[in-house]
Amino acid sequence: MALVKRDKIIVEPFLAFGNEDEVFFKGRVIKAYTEKRPSSRNNWFSNIISAVKRYSGSSVSLAKVEITFQGKSFIVSTDEDGVFELQIGDSKPSTEINEYVTYQVLEPVTKKSSVVHMEVVRYSGNLGVISDIDDTIIISHSTDLGKKFWLSISKNAYTRRPLPGVSEFYKKITEDMEIPIFYVSSSDWSLYDMIRDFLKYRHIPNGPILLKDKHINLKNIWKSGGGDHSHKLKKIELLMEMYPEMQFYLIGDSGQHDPEIYAEVIKNYPGRIKDVFIRIVGKLDENRENELKNLAGFDHFHFISSSKEAIQIVENESIFN
Repeated sequence: MALVKRDKIIVEPFLAFGNEDEVFFKGRVIKAYTEKRPSSRNNWFSNIISAVKRYSGSSVSLAKVEITFQGKSFIVSTDEDGVFELQIGDSKPSTEINEYVTYQVLEPVTKKSSVVHMEVVRYSGNLGVISDIDDTIIISHSTDLGKKFWLSISKNAYTRRPLPGVSEFYKKITEDMEIPIFYVSSSDWSLYDMIRDFLKYRHIPNGPILLKDKHINLKNIWKSGGGDHSHKLKKIELLMEMYPEMQFYLIGDSGQHDPEIYAEVIKNYPGRIKDVFIRIVGKLDENRENELKNLAGFDHFHFISSSKEAIQIVENESIFN
């Protein structure tokens, strides 16, 4: 019996957010597969079967998707990985309490094509948070390929473990979710629902999740979360441009390239970064730490070993501000 039953073409909606003037939409078109909801009771074998199904899902390239928002329709095409996106300007909030966008696959034509709705969330204010995911909020062992691969296929949203104290730290830095938070990661879109469910299950503040566009399948599943991380800079730039009135906290880890990317953001957007928190993974090279601080020319570049330490920094700054 086949592991994957592909009998329906669907839109997986990923993003629908914006500011007071423009909105950004993103999603993927795939041939659906049958899958039960994960559970904390699932064993490693069940999770591996689920991972096989997840990465066996077939993205539909060059599909046509109709995006309907505020009574206007826009037609977009998916790329080679089945991903589409659309940014619309001159879109003031409607008078409705909640705004929704509708996605529908127009091509390829299928009897079982469905319509999907997603709430549009608009953010404003003068402060926001941008955070990495792997080894920043969720234990991933990104510097150890074998451990990372095993975790990615043998665990699910309810059995993956967060870094100690992350929920408390993120609630503190977002002022109990009053400040918007955005997640930027090198994980691929196949992990979107796992990350979303993980955040909810672990009581970590929810926010838009911006992942790596390149599709991962069964042949290259071991590459998930790896490779070139320049896309993270581009996604941070999108947020900086969309919210020009905001200063941001940046949160990441030292295991990959977060410190270098954040140093680049500080240089490119002077005065826009309030603090940087880098969680130390393994042993931090002292020369690297000094070079990064000098490169950024920024006093608020904090290398932390625990969430408790980060909370103390935030609380101390609140006292003196």
